[in-house]
Amino acid sequence: MTQLSVGLSTCPNDTFLFAPLLEGRVETPGLDLTFELADVQELNEGIVEGRFDVSKASFAAAFDLSDRYGVLPVGSALGFGVGPVLLSRPDRVSVRLDESARVLCPGSKTTATLLMRSLHPEVTRLSHCRFDQIIPKLLAGEADAGVCIHEGRFTYQDQGLALRDDLGQSWEQQTGHPVPLGGLLCRRSLPEEAVGQLIAILRRSLEISRAEPDLALPTMRNYATELSDDVIWRHVELYVNDHTTDLGPVGKNCLHELAKRTGHSGELVILG
Repeated sequence: MTQLSVGLSTCPNDTFLFAPLLEGRVETPGLDLTFELADVQELNEGIVEGRFDVSKASFAAAFDLSDRYGVLPVGSALGFGVGPVLLSRPDRVSVRLDESARVLCPGSKTTATLLMRSLHPEVTRLSHCRFDQIIPKLLAGEADAGVCIHEGRFTYQDQGLALRDDLGQSWEQQTGHPVPLGGLLCRRSLPEEAVGQLIAILRRSLEISRAEPDLALPTMRNYATELSDDVIWRHVELYVNDHTTDLGPVGKNCLHELAKRTGHSGELVILG
């Protein structure tokens, strides 16, 4: 029996995939899995510290971990027409995005921050906080702009904020590739057999949720307590697709593009 510590985010696209596993509806022969749910930046920090055998992480963080962790072909989130958005209060839209602008980001190792640096290199005053604190801080006037992810993409207009730049859309227009937001990283030192078993188990869990999505809703709602069911399902519809089942050539190509455009020389190893 191989014991594995697994980190996953509380975002609906992750809890949708993992719901059957979290609820004990999937057998895990040969593996003993323990789960920890956290914000993606907390997961990034945890995997840097080596706390997890397997964990969801921003692809921005994955490059720095490539000597220890590879990418599983299942569990990734690729943004097609969606991605991080750069927002401001309407009265701050006229503030120029330059070296004097104060911009909030959801963590130094997040793909959102990597995209911000790549697409707006003129902005140098970046500070970081939890993703769910960015909109309240913008509304309070604590920054000129902020890079918002997750539900912020869907709710910012209702909260009175204005769009400065759809970073995902800008990335796709410039590169021709979707945005590689995050994926499941796994220790490269694990036995090949255990990795193969894990991939099969994760795909089985995802298969069950895609076949009977309503069964996953209570688990998703449990970890996304402040989101409406409509926003929860929009997460799933946008970020769970065939590339979540298998990263495939499209996913591999967009990871290569991300590495090239952000100055990372190493390639990520796709496991399995």
